[in-house]
Amino acid sequence: MAIEKEKLRIDKYLWAIRLFKTRSQAGDACSKGKVKLNGDSVKASRVVAIGDEYEVKTEAKKWLIKVTGLLHTRVQYPEAIKHYIDITPEAELDRIQFQSASFNTGKRLSKVGRPTKKDRRELGDFME
Repeated sequence: MAIEKEKLRIDKYLWAIRLFKTRSQAGDACSKGKVKLNGDSVKASRVVAIGDEYEVKTEAKKWLIKVTGLLHTRVQYPEAIKHYIDITPEAELDRIQFQSASFNTGKRLSKVGRPTKKDRRELGDFME
């Protein structure tokens, strides 16, 4: 493993362990107060230490993670999960699964809404 660097920013760490797709998304989450240490919002420049417990809200879920290792570069998922422990409570996980079950895909339901091209042709043929 490479020599550990001295300081690691929280935005870079969250990006490296793959909680966010881009580092700028991780930085935005920090600036919007979605990343907390001991209940207090942290800035993107906050230095990460082993043993810290962070509460992170992403698009998908609310994480509670404990830092077990510092990761300075983005690596594959199987390697990234070795650098933190997910200590999210079970109640939160159940709520997330319920939300995803009732999630709207954005597709319109069949036979609801505007007529399709085929429906318009049939209507036009009927009216003539």
